[in-house]
Amino acid sequence: MSDVVPLPRQGLHEEVVNRLRLRIVEGEIAPGAKLNERELSESLQVSRTPLREAIKMLAAEGLVELLPNRGAVAAQLGRQDVIDAFEVIAGLEGMSGELAAARITDAELAEIRASHYEMLAAFTRRDLPAYYRLNAHIHQSINAAARNPVLAQTYRTVNARLQALRFRSNFDERKWGIAVQEHEQMVEKLAARDGAGLRALLVQHLEHKRDAVLDLMQQGQLQAKA
Repeated sequence: MSDVVPLPRQGLHEEVVNRLRLRIVEGEIAPGAKLNERELSESLQVSRTPLREAIKMLAAEGLVELLPNRGAVAAQLGRQDVIDAFEVIAGLEGMSGELAAARITDAELAEIRASHYEMLAAFTRRDLPAYYRLNAHIHQSINAAARNPVLAQTYRTVNARLQALRFRSNFDERKWGIAVQEHEQMVEKLAARDGAGLRALLVQHLEHKRDAVLDLMQQGQLQAKA
């Protein structure tokens, strides 16, 4: 766990949301685990009021479940939930890629390429938290370059509840390496404005993520909802 830095008064609510989200995505709070308000309040050095607001926001995103008589727990998906959610996100990312290939600017492409090189450096260091943040930024940038606000909102909604699983999909070293290779191809297809090719590649990429998550569940390395 990283050292706790007191939260600034300005932007307090957003900071609490971001830090709590990070703990869930990176597995510090395991799927199905109860969110202990007293412990979280102490570790984040905030009162319970902004903490409870943050929990409500993450519940709206799908990262937290509010259960009767149990309080808040980190969201936990079952096998079929995973299959269904990845099927949807694969379609959304595929559409984003096809549209982005036609609409992306040279400046946006340059930014994605720069983020890609930073991501490769994080992969070389095997720094998964840094890698994942850059990886997520690249996917979000492709989605933004599609210039479709309805698609962007739908993507954010579905993707929010999958962040923790997308992070864990890189636990398998071989599959992580394959994901990196696919990202190399994504940049190439974006640069070539190959919309159909990028759509197919992104769908394949998300299917590989889904399979990695299902394998972890099968091996008992990822607790699944009964």
